Amino acid sequence: MKIIRKVSQMQKIALKYFQDGDEAGLVPTMGALHEGHVSLIDKSVRNDDITIVSIFVNPTQFGLNEDYLKYPRPFEKDVAICKKNHVDYIFAPSVNEMFPAAHKTFIEVKQMQDVLCGSFRKGHFRGVATVVAKLFNITFAERAYFGMKDFQQLKIIERMAKDLNFRTKIVPCPVVREKSGLALSSRNSYLSQKEKNDAVQISKILKEAKKNFSKNNVSAVLKDAIKKLNKISGSKIDYAEILDANTLSRADKASRNFIFAVAVWVGKTRLIDNVVL
Repeated sequence: MKIIRKVSQMQKIALKYFQDGDEAGLVPTMGALHEGHVSLIDKSVRNDDITIVSIFVNPTQFGLNEDYLKYPRPFEKDVAICKKNHVDYIFAPSVNEMFPAAHKTFIEVKQMQDVLCGSFRKGHFRGVATVVAKLFNITFAERAYFGMKDFQQLKIIERMAKDLNFRTKIVPCPVVREKSGLALSSRNSYLSQKEKNDAVQISKILKEAKKNFSKNNVSAVLKDAIKKLNKISGSKIDYAEILDANTLSRADKASRNFIFAVAVWVGKTRLIDNVVL
């Protein structure tokens, strides 16, 4: 396994594999790897000739007063996890390498970027879309693997890849959870044990909503879930919405697939989760 720091070097390596007919799989991450990331890596290792894991805490997707500076960066631990799971290359560029001072170009996915997390994190998905597009161009990836925990991110990347004719195929991967049901996240490390116990209620409420859901009782299911989310100790809801899973627009009876997505603060930690209905 090799660690690559320079964009030009990663492009040169990736282009050589591409020209030789080998297929690269990309797992984009911000580090602080956990079993959810490992599940993505495992899929790439099984599907692709080479696996590239990017580790880059992207400053352009963090807003004012967000946790960019304190975001966990256990790089040596991440390297050990990648090596253990047969990753071929870690691409770990500096901020200046990815976003030099002269950088002026950003990508926006209109409408889809403005709902859910986009309503609370202005510019977040502009930063996400831009860095992922850059990673696609740098790695020549045949496939890129994204977890469904951040469902909005997944749908925005799918739309961007389609609209801009990227050859990279987006592979959605199921949410990975702790035994308790809590969705795995790098930000779970911020939670105290009590907060973690409280946060488990989020997935339980979503699971119950899925069980009780039908097209004819959207508002009732949503109202009941919000009432229960508000009862979680120390919680504050940013959003709890049932949307069309394909467009992220307001769900109606013409919708064929639904997503129930939530963002809930437990103490000082913002957690997202969702369930496909």
